[in-house]
Amino acid sequence: MHQSTINVQVHLDEQKIPQNIQWSASDSTATESQDARAMMLTFWDPTDKTALRIDLWTKDMMVDEMADFFYQNLMGMGDTYLRATQDQSMSDDFKEFAKLFYKKFKASQLQQGTK
Repeated sequence: MHQSTINVQVHLDEQKIPQNIQWSASDSTATESQDARAMMLTFWDPTDKTALRIDLWTKDMMVDEMADFFYQNLMGMGDTYLRATQDQSMSDDFKEFAKLFYKKFKASQLQQGTK
């Protein structure tokens, strides 16, 4: 059986706030660790039937980057749900919500810019 390893390193400041996130994967074509400003890692616990999550972002992550990050994750969740269940309708609902989320974010940014 083939085994793959994903390594995540989080560098913290004195207040334990992430300053830098780096990751690497044994099956990646990248030869060096990759920088990231945010990460979401979720595991499914089949015993307790709960999602175990680690959501981290660095203090350099801008609000507009966070909105892009969430939008892309929501769109990706729609794709993943479709591959896992073949339920096109629910997948489309994920994507519609993602588009609505992003539209509302952009509108709030424009509104804040006028104040």
